[in-house]
Amino acid sequence: MKKYGWDELPEPVREALRNRVGDIDRVGEIEVGQSSNFAAVFHRDGAAPLFVKGVEGVSPAMRWLRNEAELGTLVSGIAPAVHFAADIEDWLLVGFEYVDGRRARLQPGSSDLTRVAETVNRIGDIKAPGLKPLEQRWKSAWWPKLAQERPEIVGDWDIDELTAWEQKAPELTAGHSLLHTDLHADQFLVPATGDIRVIDWGWPAQGAAWVDPAFMVIRLIGDGHQAMDAETWAKTSTRWSEATEEEITAFAVYVAGLWSYKAATTIRLAQIARDYAGWRLRRPL
Repeated sequence: MKKYGWDELPEPVREALRNRVGDIDRVGEIEVGQSSNFAAVFHRDGAAPLFVKGVEGVSPAMRWLRNEAELGTLVSGIAPAVHFAADIEDWLLVGFEYVDGRRARLQPGSSDLTRVAETVNRIGDIKAPGLKPLEQRWKSAWWPKLAQERPEIVGDWDIDELTAWEQKAPELTAGHSLLHTDLHADQFLVPATGDIRVIDWGWPAQGAAWVDPAFMVIRLIGDGHQAMDAETWAKTSTRWSEATEEEITAFAVYVAGLWSYKAATTIRLAQIARDYAGWRLRRPL
């Protein structure tokens, strides 16, 4: 995805931002992953700064950014407030409240863990009947694809058992609560004062309130927690306790299949690209 600096943006886009942002003192460009073409903090004369993201061209990234803009008051006080959203030529521009905060610390013993749990619970308390249900998104069968395309990843695991668990997941994760579905340390902005804010609402859904805590268990394990300790945190601090053992196992198996298949596909494409680059380098000019 092409990255633009402020001076590189098309003039109609720059003019639209000037009209919406107001008097600009300076523009602080920042790096924000691979899902936007432009991202910057606009420091304004006599007003609070704004964080602006922009995506060029119709794409999944544009849909994700539009999802963030459209959540609006549903996540008021949890996500940074949306100040404007504008379609300018083939660009989508969204201006957010700027939150000066650090990423959450999720390692064992971190004082952030209590506040993060409180924030996850606030998300789960919100009803989101207008959002696409997670069960509709989770219809694919990942483990049979892995067994066929990358059997070395499945190894000695019982593919029939995995498939049976995977098939249960959509129904067992159904519900009416708001879900972020991609919570990890970078999504929590911890300011010096005030509540934690949660960012990057590109994949919201409705489902069971325990699903986001279940995603957090995986993230906590990745940040150094033992699986048992991560589950204990979720059980004692979040709405994870509402889930049955069957529901949690079905969730875990489905996510393992989904993430394994996505990773395997990426690795395969990377290998193909390397092979092609090698062929280009070896062929005579």
